[in-house]
Amino acid sequence: MARVFRLYFVATFVLLVLAVCPGLLQAGQKDTLNYSWSTNVGPLNPHAYSPSQMFAQAMVYEPLVAYGEGGKILPWLAESWTVSPDGKTYVFTLRKGVLFSDGTPFDAKAVKMNFDAVLKNAQRHGWLEFIAQIDSTKVLDSHTFQLNLKHAYYPTLQELCLIRPMRFLSPSGFPDSGDTFKEIKAPIGTGPWKLVETRKGEYDLFEANEHYWGTKPRFKRLLIKVIPDSDGRAIAFDTGEIDLIYGSGGHGSGQIGLDTYARYAARKDLVADASEPLATRVMAINSKRFPTNDIAVRKAILHGVNKAAIVKHIFLGVEPPADTLFSPKMPYCNLGLAPYSFDAAKAGALLDAAGWKRADGADYRTKDGKELAFDLCFVGNDSLQKSVAEVMQGDLKRIGVKVRLVGEEKDSFLTRQKNGEFGMIFGDTWGTPYDPHSFCSSMRKPSHADYQAQVGLPMKEKIDRAIGEALISVDEKERQDLYRYILTTLHEQAVYFPLSYMTNIYVHRPELKGVEFGRTKYEIPFEKMYMD
Repeated sequence: MARVFRLYFVATFVLLVLAVCPGLLQAGQKDTLNYSWSTNVGPLNPHAYSPSQMFAQAMVYEPLVAYGEGGKILPWLAESWTVSPDGKTYVFTLRKGVLFSDGTPFDAKAVKMNFDAVLKNAQRHGWLEFIAQIDSTKVLDSHTFQLNLKHAYYPTLQELCLIRPMRFLSPSGFPDSGDTFKEIKAPIGTGPWKLVETRKGEYDLFEANEHYWGTKPRFKRLLIKVIPDSDGRAIAFDTGEIDLIYGSGGHGSGQIGLDTYARYAARKDLVADASEPLATRVMAINSKRFPTNDIAVRKAILHGVNKAAIVKHIFLGVEPPADTLFSPKMPYCNLGLAPYSFDAAKAGALLDAAGWKRADGADYRTKDGKELAFDLCFVGNDSLQKSVAEVMQGDLKRIGVKVRLVGEEKDSFLTRQKNGEFGMIFGDTWGTPYDPHSFCSSMRKPSHADYQAQVGLPMKEKIDRAIGEALISVDEKERQDLYRYILTTLHEQAVYFPLSYMTNIYVHRPELKGVEFGRTKYEIPFEKMYMD
């Protein structure tokens, strides 16, 4: 009798667990791909930002044009387009037969409806110059859409590739108010996936969009489990709870720690790879705040830190060292700028010449009675940032610079980026298709760490003016010259400490096929994956 009771209890418990967590039932099935993310994917509003996760927005919503290999612009929801000789008018011929996942036809009226919704909240998208450049839109016929600009804005097509805010929600997903920035009724797009269920703190379940116009996903379902930390994600992979690890590396901010990735990459029973450089892991140095308002201090910092050792021992060679703000492979960025090499003697000489003296037996330098000390700010639970900060603290102490480490919650960290209360602070460039134009454009906005880092420069107004001119120039030579001035000046003013060129990594078992890197840092081509 006791044995029967135990069997009944176990069976009841299993059924209860499966009812509460259906992902357990689906794990290991060939029609369900199991992945993980640190949070739920959010409401997936195509015209808004956090807490919606970009990789998931890209699964549901699509652009008029897409970013291809080598920066080539590819037809997507628009089959073709023409640009007027003055560069101000774009006419897009839309792909016919496209349906939203609810069966609603995708047409020029839907495109205009989405553009109008974004323009209604244009101030919320102030970081993106493209939105400010839109003058008007027009429906020419059911599948022809016209976009009119105020100026000939050269990155128009690149910024139409972005995951947000200019992608397309079904008219049935619009709220009654029409203000999509505040809310949407449901995340309904034309993309290969549709969100069907969310359990807060547990998972998000996607299904293949049966109406998708392109190559349909091979998996019927994609279950994205909420696993907040990288160690937990590695355990889930080891136990078979998830099938795939994909994204950036690094504890706290990445899918898994780089040490864990290196361990997986050494195993012959797994498939592991790292992408080409996608963006730059960089630190901004405050040019307005004492003592980094002294250019000699900023240059001494760049010469005083052993970047090669950081790349070798912390990034484990997965991310190559970065010498400039943007990779030379980015458009307009191959300028032959001389890197700031590690040279402690040169760093010390720069500080000596600037009047920063080190008394006999003193750990740190002073000038006019003030100690050479500043705050280095990082996300407190990001162990990779913490490790880099500690190495920098040690290296700079050797040349007489005191570094106070400030590790905080993410929200407090982001507040410092916006208000400039930092000496140095971590940040990343945005990668393709944002770099360099979108990232440079955002340098003019006070709510960005880049603006706060640059605002003390005597030529800040000239830099901002050059950025604005580069974005609307129709002369390619002029545009190249403007970018050369902008990036050379920032490099010579030592406003940035480039650490490494960021990569995406993936790890999976051999039976999972079709895994490849997306066109940008934020896109994961789940639709190409299948189980052998």
